[in-house]
Amino acid sequence: MNQPGFPTAAQRERDASAWQGTHHHYPEAAVEHAAADLALNAWIGRFTGHVSPAALALAWLDWSSHLLLSPDKQAELATHAVSAAWRWLEYCGGALAASPTNLAGPVAPLAQDKRFVDPAWEHWPWNALSQAFLLQQQWWHRATNSVRGVSQHHADVVTFVTRQLLDGVAPSNFVATNPVIQQATLERHGMNLVAGVAHAAQDAWRAASGQASLPGLLPGREVATTPGKIVLRNRLAELLRYDPVTPQVHTTPLLIVPAWIMKYYILDLSPHNSLVRYLVGQGHTVYVISWKNPGSAERDLGLDDYRRLGIMAALDAIVRETGAPRVNACGYCLGGTLLAIAAAAMARDHDRRLASLTLLAAQVDFTEPGELSLFIDESEVSFLEATMWSQGYLDTRQMAGAFQLLRSNDLIWSRQVRHYLLDVPERQTDLMSWNADATRMPYRMHSEYLRRLFLDNDLASARLMVDGRPVALPDIAAPIFAVGTRTDHVAPWRSVYKVGLLTDAEVSFLLTSGGHNAGVVAPPGEAGRSYQMATQAPDAPYIDPERWQHETPVVEGSWWPAWEAWLAHHAGPLVAPPAPVQGGESAPGRYVMEA
Repeated sequence: MNQPGFPTAAQRERDASAWQGTHHHYPEAAVEHAAADLALNAWIGRFTGHVSPAALALAWLDWSSHLLLSPDKQAELATHAVSAAWRWLEYCGGALAASPTNLAGPVAPLAQDKRFVDPAWEHWPWNALSQAFLLQQQWWHRATNSVRGVSQHHADVVTFVTRQLLDGVAPSNFVATNPVIQQATLERHGMNLVAGVAHAAQDAWRAASGQASLPGLLPGREVATTPGKIVLRNRLAELLRYDPVTPQVHTTPLLIVPAWIMKYYILDLSPHNSLVRYLVGQGHTVYVISWKNPGSAERDLGLDDYRRLGIMAALDAIVRETGAPRVNACGYCLGGTLLAIAAAAMARDHDRRLASLTLLAAQVDFTEPGELSLFIDESEVSFLEATMWSQGYLDTRQMAGAFQLLRSNDLIWSRQVRHYLLDVPERQTDLMSWNADATRMPYRMHSEYLRRLFLDNDLASARLMVDGRPVALPDIAAPIFAVGTRTDHVAPWRSVYKVGLLTDAEVSFLLTSGGHNAGVVAPPGEAGRSYQMATQAPDAPYIDPERWQHETPVVEGSWWPAWEAWLAHHAGPLVAPPAPVQGGESAPGRYVMEA
């Protein structure tokens, strides 16, 4: 079935073949003539944190040259600077005479900025220092945005870099300008700083030796403890089976495809936080793919290898083992994108084994990929390819650094203040432990992923080739359940919402509170959880995301029961449970333990 404006199958195949002839998805073809270029770029990347200096230079040149050609913008910034300075001086004069609670500053921190919430910042001269910083931050935001002629991507990059520089010199980061640190130092006679030096030395040693900053919770003991068996293993994936624990079970099993950027047990954390444990307690037979942590030997594994050796191999094994003709499938993050690719290819080839699709914080259109787009343009991808070419994979620390920069205020500077200056012990949670347990990404796969999906948006444009032929999302007929999270900076919910625009299936879209990870890990009983949910028929008129959010009622509580009710509707009748798997290796398996 084709949406208006989508090419026919024959047109897609013809256009994709022509397009393939003019694009190079996999850079290995050019290595023979560019080995010196790649080696130089890889060497430079060691000193730049694998960020392309050319990409930064282009962004700065675009912004600065257009600002130079914008006298009205310059006048606006000059006027704002004078106004801000005058407001600050007025505030300082009033702050000397007023009590702390009687004088509001000229600018308030953003809601997520917790650096100056302590009452100590309300006293002179700390209130003057914090207001000076916030006013400067506000001025630079004006300076790097709304400059006529600057591309939005370059404006975002300049704004991002400026924010990093400002966050690094915030008065909250230094003993001399942070009253909270000074008070703690006086109370503890300086021992907080002594302990901080020891913490810093220990973290530096761990980083140099490749260890995590905190010992992680061990899969199979504290996390990933739901009983299960390994029923399949190949060079890229293990398939874990979790049997229901209820007197009756649904006839249609569920396959979960996690992202391969992290370990699978984000969905099987500690028992109270485990989605897998919740599902088996509701009568579902659950299968989960556990991806291998690739190294140099897996450098040539591509995106299609993940589809074949992961999803397709798992479906074959599940159907063969259970005898069920159809399987429900759920994909998380990158796993959801890969599941959409597999589903489109199966629909094209008349493979009807998928009873339904669930996409958790997963994008199928990458025109609005969120803050990760700051690190993704032709210059940056080419530079990153050089690093991956030299070592055969993208290292976990390189990925972690990018994610930390997106929230540097919380994950870098505030952590350093707490850990090194205030000597606040770090608390290890199951989600934090999982977050530190990253995996590498093979050179070929990650290059294809960045180019085909992020840069060229092939999946949404029906140009992505699978088995030599293009796939198109409108071919998917299985009902879809898509989950977006309100504060997701990796897969923004408005981007996730586009699955309803790009497919001809029935789509139930659910928007839940929280971010990319914490929003998905939302067991029943946790306070502060809420969601919105609505179902759109295949022939229903399009509703834009703003209107959808405004008109869809908010429901308090976890979204898990709502999804499980939808899943049960597509999981067949309840019957006597199948015989459990006898013998064999127990979950969590071998691959999840690979560092």
